[in-house]
Amino acid sequence: MCKACNYTIHAAQHHFGWDNALPPAQRAEPGATILFHCLDSSAGQLGPRSSVADVTALDFGKVNPVSGPIWVEGAEPGDALKITIEGFEPRADAGKGFGWTANIPGFGLLADQFTDPALTLWSYDPATLAPALWGTNARIPLKPFAGTIGVAPAEPGLHSVVPPRRVGGNLDIRDLAAGTTLWLPVEVAGALFSVGDTHAAQGDGEVCGTAIESPMDVTLTLDLVKGANLRGPRFQTPGPVTRHADAAGYDATTGIGPDLMAAARDAVAAMVDLIATREKISPVEAYMLCSVAGDLKISEIVDMPHWVVSFYFPRMVFG
Repeated sequence: MCKACNYTIHAAQHHFGWDNALPPAQRAEPGATILFHCLDSSAGQLGPRSSVADVTALDFGKVNPVSGPIWVEGAEPGDALKITIEGFEPRADAGKGFGWTANIPGFGLLADQFTDPALTLWSYDPATLAPALWGTNARIPLKPFAGTIGVAPAEPGLHSVVPPRRVGGNLDIRDLAAGTTLWLPVEVAGALFSVGDTHAAQGDGEVCGTAIESPMDVTLTLDLVKGANLRGPRFQTPGPVTRHADAAGYDATTGIGPDLMAAARDAVAAMVDLIATREKISPVEAYMLCSVAGDLKISEIVDMPHWVVSFYFPRMVFG
């Protein structure tokens, strides 16, 4: 329980999709600190005893719930909502944190190459956040964050949570972690802020489409910057962003060509091949590991007509 929080938004106070006509779950003054009980991105459809069959049976109308919305008093179009990310507390089940990673057919960067469902279940210490064990020979360094964090768009009607937007949403930026400050452009009165899709770990790119999806309690402070007129989200981190994974260096593969998406696919496919062959695991297992621990980066975008995309995988995972 957050003793310093002004309000608590319970897990039942969630919604699916962005809609500026939704009634607020809470009205709050600027400067309020709020505790959000966030569901995982399956809204509880996947749990510690789930199987691959449950991935196939997912109801996509109940995917990516977000807790809220919060009406921030005085927020008007043209302002910025300033979100200070105070911390994350994984929801414990029998003393353990729970998470899942899935390959969902039709979803992910290499969806055409990985057409069958797959599921990995994770168990970790919610107090220490020690690296999560995968199989018998890999440990994933954890860094909790909220994959979906945003405010309501000005366009009326119900809009899917899946694509990110100018006003935030499903950003999946793994550096929106504890200590980071995020600014979002406000498009409607009250801002109507919501948050969810909490992750225990994710690599930059979330290449298979899922991270370590994990229900968590999130503490945030909401404030206003009047007349900021932001073009889109911006954020400030409190320090280095890869220290949790840097200790043993990286393996990296590249994709090179005139199309950034094709180059990204080539870089990831090469890493999947490398990990699967070297570690003697299945390609889909290597693909999911890439999603939760590897980082996809643009290395060069000026030497026309070819660009370079690199995929970095931390060696400490198999150290």
